[in-house]
Formats: sequence, structure tokens, C-alpha cells
Amino acid sequence: MSDFTDLRARVVSAVVMVAVGAGAVWAGGWVFAALAVLLAGLMGWELWRMMAPADPFGRAEAAGLVAALLVAIFTLYQPGWIGLGGLALGALVMAGRMPRDKGIFGLYYGLILWAAHGFILLREGLGLTFLLWLLLIVIASDVAGYFAGRILGGPKFWPRISPKKTWSGTVAGWLLAALVGWGFAAALNLGWVLVPLSALLAFAGQMGDIAESAIKRRTGVKDSSALIPGHGGVLDRFDAMIAVAALALILALAGAFSGLHG
Repeated sequence: MSDFTDLRARVVSAVVMVAVGAGAVWAGGWVFAALAVLLAGLMGWELWRMMAPADPFGRAEAAGLVAALLVAIFTLYQPGWIGLGGLALGALVMAGRMPRDKGIFGLYYGLILWAAHGFILLREGLGLTFLLWLLLIVIASDVAGYFAGRILGGPKFWPRISPKKTWSGTVAGWLLAALVGWGFAAALNLGWVLVPLSALLAFAGQMGDIAESAIKRRTGVKDSSALIPGHGGVLDRFDAMIAVAALALILALAGAFSGLHG
């Protein structure tokens, strides 16, 4: 009965997450922006709780609130390169208040802020098609990595940090992500540069996954929180996506995606 209950919780949670996420992505505008700001706050809260579990009530909550406010303010008033600089400065200030592993916290907290900022700007600036492409890259990389890793096996990618990841699964993730890029380029008559960029973004997602795994291993926790029944925390579900969104924003600001709109 316990296993069935866990499975039911996972399925229900997954359905709710997909429904809310798909609805917000489709709606765009303030609806999607509000969701991104909320997720930034929740992930900031989770990160502080993981890295400073002995802190009194209010510290982690403040970290989450600051994350949400920083993303909202800079996205509204200083989007783009200036916003990235301001968010990085905000992460540096918050890292100074973290009692341990200040560098690790600051880097990952900053990544969360950049990702949420990126989600909003990319959805509004490049449209629904672009965001769907990013989501499919992450899904393709995860699916390919899972099945290739278990079917082909082989040497581990980074055994000390992520003992389950293999080189075969990692490379398969790049290849299937590149195939997603090829599909978008062919179907929408876009530049073929999407193919290598898709593989690059897939690699970023894999490193985001590994980075969160390293933090959890260092802090001795299994999940970032218990916010999502059957799935752990928000960071557990978005660890790959935040790295992809952050890198995609930098590439977009540099003009790498000027031909993609939708």
C-alpha cells in the first residue's frame, strides 16, 4: 500500500506540475513572470535550508523572499546585461550572510536568479516556440541519458558526485538534444546552428543536475525539500532547467538566437 500511495502522489504531483507549467508557458506575460518569480523564491529558500539547516526560522525564508524580489525588480526595471550584473551582486551579498560554503551558495543562488530572469525575458522576447525548444532539450537529454545509461552502461561520467551518470548516457543526451535542434531548424526554417547549440544547452543542463547533486551530497540531504509530494523539492525538478535558462539568456543577449521567434 505504501508503494501504491507513493506512486499515486508522484502521478498527481506530476499532473499538477505539467498543468500549471504548461498553462503559464502558454499564457506568457505576467502569469508566466509570476510563476518564475515564485519558483525563484522557493528555490532560494530550499538552497538556504539545505546549506544552513541549523539556522533559526526566518533566515531561509528571507533568502527566498530576497530571491523573488531581486528577480522581480531587475526584470521589471533593468532587464538584460545590467540585470544580470545586479542579480550577481545580490547573490554576492546574500553569500556573505551564509554561515558556511559561501562561494558554493553564492554561485548557485546567482544561477537561480539568472535562470528566473532568463525564463521571463526569453518567453517575452523570443516567444513560445523558443521556450518549448528549451524544454524539449532538457526532456530529450534526460530521457536519452536514462535509457542509454541503463542499456549501454560503461564508464561513469563523474562517479564521486553522481555515481549513476555514465558517459554513454551523457553523450546520448547530447545527440538527442541535437536531434531536437535539427527538428526545430528543419520544421521552422531556422539556422542549423541550433543543432550544436542544442547539444551545448543539453550539456549545461547535465552540469546543472550534477551541481545540485554535489550540493545535496555535501550537505547530506536526499531531496532539496518535500514541497512536491513524491518528487522532493523544486530544485530537484528544475536543477537542469535553471542551468539551461541561464546559459540561453547569455547566448540570446549575445545575439545567438536572433532568428528564432514564435
